[in-house]
Amino acid sequence: MENTLKSQIDLKRLPKHIAIIMDGNGRWAKKQGKIRTFGHENGVKAVRDTTEACAELGIEYLTLYAFSTENWNRPKYEVNALMRLLVKTINAETKTLNKNNIRLQAIGDLDSLPKATREELQQAIDNTSSNTRMTLVLALSYSSKWEIMNAVKKLTEAVKKSEINPTDITEHSLEKHLCTAGMPDPELMIRTSGEHRISNFLLWQLAYAEFYFTETLWPDFSKQHLYEAILDYQNRERRFGKTSEQIK
Repeated sequence: MENTLKSQIDLKRLPKHIAIIMDGNGRWAKKQGKIRTFGHENGVKAVRDTTEACAELGIEYLTLYAFSTENWNRPKYEVNALMRLLVKTINAETKTLNKNNIRLQAIGDLDSLPKATREELQQAIDNTSSNTRMTLVLALSYSSKWEIMNAVKKLTEAVKKSEINPTDITEHSLEKHLCTAGMPDPELMIRTSGEHRISNFLLWQLAYAEFYFTETLWPDFSKQHLYEAILDYQNRERRFGKTSEQIK
C-alpha cells in the first residue's frame, strides 16, 4: 500500500516546504492507559519516519511544531520530560541526520529553552550545518504572534536609528526579520489528531498554504499518511487569488 501511494506522487510537483503540527501524543498515551509523556516518547518514531520519507521524496524543507510558547503552561513534570526527551533525541539522531545529509535548524524563542537543551540543539545545528539534501526545522518555544512582534520591534529599532524610513517598510523587509528568513513559505501544512486549527503556527508564512487535517494521532502517523497528504495537495488547484481560467 505504502509503495503504491508513493508511486502515484508526481515528483515534479512536490511542495518545497511542508510544515506539520504534531498533535495527539497525549491522547494516544491515554488510549494505552499511560501518562502523556509516554505519547511524546512514541512520537519520536513518527518524526524519524516522516523526516526520512520527506528526504527520500526530495522535499527541501520540513518544519515540525515541536513546542509552542503556550506549552510552557503545561504541568511542570511534562515540560521537564519534554525537554529531557528533546536533548536525548537530538543527541541520538545527529549521526543519522549527517548520514542522510540533512541539516538541522530551529526557530522560536530559543533563549527561553533550558541551558542543556539549548546547548545540545546548537551543537547539532553546527554539526549538520554543511548538509544539503534537506533542512529539518524544529519550532521550539515558538509562537507566530511572538515572531511577528519580534520582527516589528526590530523594524522599529531600525527606524529609530534612521537605518530605514517607515515608508520603506514592505512585506519583504518584515519577512527578513522573521525566524524563517531565507526559507520558502510552506505550501502544505499538515495537522494530526483531528483538530482543525493552526494554533499560532507560522501565521504569516501559511497565508497561501494548503491545509491537510487527519484524524491520525501523531505517534501513529506513518510514511503512508504523509504520501496521502501530498497526493491530496497535488489534486488541489492553487490559484493565489487568480481564477481557474487564468491558471489554466
